[in-house]
Amino acid sequence: MSLELPRLGHEVTVCPDGLTAVAALERNTYDCILVDLDMPGLNGIQVIAKAKEFSPETEAIVLTGKSSTDSAISALRYGAFDYLTKPCRLVELQALLERVAEKRELTRKYRAVKSRLEKLEGKSNLIGDSPSMQQVGRLISKVAPTNSTVLIRGETGTGKELVARALHDQSHRIEMPFVAVNCGALPENLIESELFGHRKGSFTGAEDTRIGLFEVANGGTLFLDEIGELPKSLQAKLLRVLETGEIRRVGDNDSMQVDVRIVCATHRDVELMVAEGDFREDLMFRINTFEIHLPPLRQRTEDIPELAEHLCRRFWPNVPLTQTIFSSDAIRSLKSHDWPGNVRELANVVEHATILCEEPPIEPDHLPRRFGLMSTESAANANLGGKPVLKAIGPLSLRELEMQAIYEALERHEGNKPQAAEELGVSLKTLYNKLNQASSMDKSA
Repeated sequence: MSLELPRLGHEVTVCPDGLTAVAALERNTYDCILVDLDMPGLNGIQVIAKAKEFSPETEAIVLTGKSSTDSAISALRYGAFDYLTKPCRLVELQALLERVAEKRELTRKYRAVKSRLEKLEGKSNLIGDSPSMQQVGRLISKVAPTNSTVLIRGETGTGKELVARALHDQSHRIEMPFVAVNCGALPENLIESELFGHRKGSFTGAEDTRIGLFEVANGGTLFLDEIGELPKSLQAKLLRVLETGEIRRVGDNDSMQVDVRIVCATHRDVELMVAEGDFREDLMFRINTFEIHLPPLRQRTEDIPELAEHLCRRFWPNVPLTQTIFSSDAIRSLKSHDWPGNVRELANVVEHATILCEEPPIEPDHLPRRFGLMSTESAANANLGGKPVLKAIGPLSLRELEMQAIYEALERHEGNKPQAAEELGVSLKTLYNKLNQASSMDKSA
């Protein structure tokens, strides 16, 4: 190793025993350590523990005899990245070191992106002082410091990912990766590879070995959005990960240990899915250790002024805090809306208004056309508790009609995207794409 690894571009320090290795770790920082399990002074597991104490990002590869593979697998539970049996081939060792380098590079990129996002948006603060949001905040503060699996329930667009980020930011994992994946937006044949990774050549198109999101999130939090859309075939594999902490790449014979906190979210009735045979009951109990319900925006209209102003200042960061952002008439228009798209729809409306309005305050005329003046009859219906019928000022654009149809379908089906997609005659993936593009709606208005 001392001769061949430098030839491959690595810097190598050789230590004759565990005590010497620990002394080297105290003086320098290493990307990876290669340790035998049986060494004089300190054994391999003790050296790994010291390495993690000095530098948590340092990875460890265990070298062991064929008769000690059980011990090597046990070492994975103490933070080892992987293991090799002796005598190992140089090509095998180089492949492992490349995986270590790939993981470290992904972690660095993640932290750089996270830092830029925090500068733009600040921390994942939940906006709203309504009783329901105060309760959400209390639940987050209770469960965040634990490692418990959390299920976030709420309609589409209510901000479930923001709650997941708040759980991560208030936990001891805050310095480690937060990785989010939408289970409903991935092709079914690629979900397993996306989550668990794959070996080169394990299936058609697998031209390179790839690490999965569980490995990327190792030490941090993995947010599985729309868990109700996870195929039945993957539910059993997710359950095994939750129970054992072990994952296996597609095409790989060996498992590896990961330390990942799982946070799930769904807008669907999981209990009904269990009754209909579409979701495993044992997985439902496993992901629902702790539940947080996120209320729809129409049930906390008192939060709309603060939310709208917060979203607006993302586009107008230099507007003084004392400046009035929305006129009272605009606020009334916002509060009278039913918000089938919830906070996501509000963000779209705010972006539309900031494009049309050169400087605050924002007036009703700056809002999208569907926020036309309410007729006398509509206002009366609203006062009686009925749903207000809005009278449009002018004809709607094709994009506005399309989004209105989507929001109305989601409202009729209480946020159930598969049923809304079926009614609209589009695929579920198309519906997701339309919702994800909603933030750019009306830019040409």
